[in-house]
Parts: sequence; C-alpha cells; structure tokens
Amino acid sequence: MTIKFGPAGLGSVKTAIETLQEYHKLGLRACEISFTHGIYIKNKGEAIKISEQAEKLGITLSIHAPYYINLNSNEKDKIKKSKERILDCCKVGTWLNAKKIVFHPGYYGKDNKEKTYNQIKNEISDMQKEIKKNKYTPKLAPETTGKINVFGSIDEISNLVHDTGCSFCIDFAHILARYKEYCFKEIKEKFKKYKKWHLHFSGIEYGEKGEKKHKFTEKKEWEKLLYNLPKDNEIIIINESPTPVKDSLDGLKIYKK
Repeated sequence: MTIKFGPAGLGSVKTAIETLQEYHKLGLRACEISFTHGIYIKNKGEAIKISEQAEKLGITLSIHAPYYINLNSNEKDKIKKSKERILDCCKVGTWLNAKKIVFHPGYYGKDNKEKTYNQIKNEISDMQKEIKKNKYTPKLAPETTGKINVFGSIDEISNLVHDTGCSFCIDFAHILARYKEYCFKEIKEKFKKYKKWHLHFSGIEYGEKGEKKHKFTEKKEWEKLLYNLPKDNEIIIINESPTPVKDSLDGLKIYKK
C-alpha cells in the first residue's frame, strides 16, 4: 500500500508554486485545488507552471468542482450550468495535469432514488462523451455524501462507476455521518477491483440527518482509517478539516509508524 497525504486547498495562484514547495518540504505529496466557490485558475500558462512544479515535486493534484452542482435539478438550465462547471474543471484540470475532478452529483428533490440515479447516470455519461471529444485528461469522481437526503450513497457511487466508467471519491467522514459507521468492509467489497482510490477524510460532526460540519481529525480516527484500508492499493487521502495541512501531517506520521 502506498498512500499520498495532502490538504484540500492550494490558495492563490500568485503563491501556488511556493505553497507546493512548502507541502513537499513537509512530506505531503497530494493537493486538492478547491474550486468550490468558482474556478479561479483561468490562465493556461499559469496552470501549466503549477502543473510542472507539482510534477517536479511528486505532488498529485486533483480538483474539487464548485458546490453549485445539481445534475438532478427540475430546471434544465441548472443541469446545463452544472455540467458546464464540471467540464470547465476538466479543461483547467487538463492544463494542471489533475487526476480527478471531485464533485457532489446532486439532490433527490421530489424524485425517488431510482429516478434520481438514472438522471444523474445519464448526465455523467453525456459528460464522458464531451471529455473524450475534447481530450480532457482528468477522471470524473462523484463523491459519497454525508446527508441522508442527498444523492451519494455507497451503492449509488459504486453503481455510477460501473455504469458510466467514471472514477470515484470515497469521503469516509461523510460515510460516518451518513451511516453512523465507516462501513470499511462494505466499501472494500464494492470497490475491490479498483486499485487506485481517491479518498477524503477529516473529523466530522453529525446528527440524525447526517453531516453538520467538518472538524479536526483525531488520532484515533486516523488509526481506524489507516488500519482498515486495503493493503495493495495506491491511495490518495485529502484532508478537509479546518486545519488540513496539520491534520494531513498527523495522518502521515501515523502511517509512517
């Protein structure tokens, strides 16, 4: 098992090179660029410089797409704009040599789970055609979600991978919030044929309806996760706590021990 640890967040384009160098110095080898409030890297030349620096330092980049995505909206224009945001991430991600575009696929709304699944599956399949046509290189990675009324269960993400050929992001904090346990055995069974895993992890506060907010990652939670991961996979773990660099380093220290 090889694991790369890294934070959610690269920060400003102006300081991106220095930030990557600092991550490398600390021993971190992954970074997820947060486009959660909009795609802020727009210049191809700047993106390629960031990509070259990351490659030189052995840091694997990924992207978190904007939060304003719902592939199951009852408004067609919202679906269209959601797909445009994801595909724009794919375009910029190609410049950056990012491996994954992580996104929250959508909401059930008033639809039943089967109808929601088929709608989201069809939209992802349509995006896959656009990605192929434009020769974009990142893989789409729909994420397991932490609220029970939001699309993104273990089965739903596993089925999307099978049915559309997309990749995936397993957020174990969200799994804990959604199911009240980490479901390690089920996840290893559902995703066992895939040897490259992209994960999110942090502490999390949750209630009956699921996720409330991310919090600091406790040592005992890191230990549970690392002990239960498959032993022959290539794994990236992105930390989304309020202190993602510190928490990533805590995870790295435990892994080294």
